[in-house]
Amino acid sequence: MDTIIDFGFVKVTAASETASEVCLVEAARRGDRSAFDGLYRKYARMVHGMLLARAPASEVDDLVQDVFLSAYRRIRTLREAGAFGGWLAMITRHRAYDYHRQYREVVELPDDRSPEAVAAQDAPLAEARQVLAILQTLPQAYRETLVLRLVEGLTGPEIAEQTGLTPASVRVNLHRGMKLLREKLERREAHA
Repeated sequence: MDTIIDFGFVKVTAASETASEVCLVEAARRGDRSAFDGLYRKYARMVHGMLLARAPASEVDDLVQDVFLSAYRRIRTLREAGAFGGWLAMITRHRAYDYHRQYREVVELPDDRSPEAVAAQDAPLAEARQVLAILQTLPQAYRETLVLRLVEGLTGPEIAEQTGLTPASVRVNLHRGMKLLREKLERREAHA
C-alpha cells in the first residue's frame, strides 16, 4: 500500500514521488540541466548536512558544489535511477574523505574590531560552533543523522529516503545520537 502525503492542494503518493525522481534522473542522464536542478533542490540539504557532520563549516558550501558537480559529471554511470539518493550519499562521503586527505590548515587573520564588539556579535555563533564540534565527536552514523535532523531540518522519513537508510535505522541513530549528545553537553555544562 502506498503512503499518501496530503499537501492540502494535492495528494502525492510515495510511489508517484519515487517515479517523479526516477524521471528526473533519467532526464538528467540525457543532459537536461533543469532536471538535475530539481535533483539538486531535493538533495542539497542532505548533502550539506552530511558534509557538515564531517568537515569544517567554513568549507561545506564549496564541498557541496564539488559533490553536485561530480554527480552531474558521473550521472550516466548510475545503474539504477531509483538509487540516486544512496549514490549521492556515497559521493558525499567520499568527497569528505578526500577533503581530509588534502586538508591544509588555514590561519585566520586577526579581526580589527574591538574585543567587546567581537564577543557580543560572535557569541551565538561561537556557541553553535562549540555544539557542532561536540556533535562531530559522536560516532559517524549518529553524527550524520543528527546533523541532517537538527541542522538541516529533515524529518526521519526524509533522512531515510534520501540516504537509503531504513526508517528504523534512522530512528535508532537519532535516539542514540541525541542521548550521547545530551550527555556530552551536560558534561560540558558541568565543567563550565
